[in-house]
Amino acid sequence: MTLRITGENDTKDVRAAGTIEWTMKVATDAAKIKFAFAMTTGPEEGDAPEWTVALHDSTGEIWSNYGGKTEYIADGPANGEKEFKLVVECPAGARYGDTVSISVTASAGGEEAVTAYNARAVQSIMILKTQIDQERTVADSLVSKSNLGAKDVYAILSPNTLRGYVFVEGMNTDRIVDLAREIKKSRGFVQDKKRNADGSTRTGEISIAEIDSYLTPLSTVVGIVEGDLVELINGPFKGEKARVQQIDETKEEITVELIEAMVPIPVTVKGDSVRVIEKEK
Repeated sequence: MTLRITGENDTKDVRAAGTIEWTMKVATDAAKIKFAFAMTTGPEEGDAPEWTVALHDSTGEIWSNYGGKTEYIADGPANGEKEFKLVVECPAGARYGDTVSISVTASAGGEEAVTAYNARAVQSIMILKTQIDQERTVADSLVSKSNLGAKDVYAILSPNTLRGYVFVEGMNTDRIVDLAREIKKSRGFVQDKKRNADGSTRTGEISIAEIDSYLTPLSTVVGIVEGDLVELINGPFKGEKARVQQIDETKEEITVELIEAMVPIPVTVKGDSVRVIEKEK
């Protein structure tokens, strides 16, 4: 049987201190398979943190690059094909865009097969719990602390409609957790329901898609309907009460009629220039 390696080998994104894996199937009639591993990190190889790479079979881990080992001889398949997993752990100190490329060469029965696996470090988005109505205070404190050293925090989102939580985007999650622990009115990060291999909890992370609704600004006329009683909160009629007569969702404008005016006066204002004080019944 010709030696071959099949399975997934797509480029994967991984967060700092996170783990990814690829499944590979090696087909051969040989009793033994020799694996040789070559690893390149970037974008600046000499300055990149070290990634952890391991090979697993059905029994668990059988090889890792710990101690600089680059080769391993594994038992061949009993039925012509054997499944392995290449497991890669991104270093906790990884920076955005750090990469690793692992070349795996399998040798058996006088034949060779080579395949490559690539991973890229990306940022994490975590949920930080705060004291109610202190979201902005906690966010400002975290930004201030992170700027004292390396840039740990890339962005903080504190939606007006979400009380008691802020979203934190960054790379070194361990350091961010330590920084947040020192902030008054911070209540710690939401933990992942899954646990690490040693049983310890780990910080929960979410995807950008899960907070997309908070990133898309709502129209200023959302929730306003014709007949609502509103108060103008800025402009020349600030403080006046009015009744909504018409809504232009495209321009995000509403036309209102002042209630206390001697002569009904239609006024067109932006949706964020009014506050609803009584809904149309």
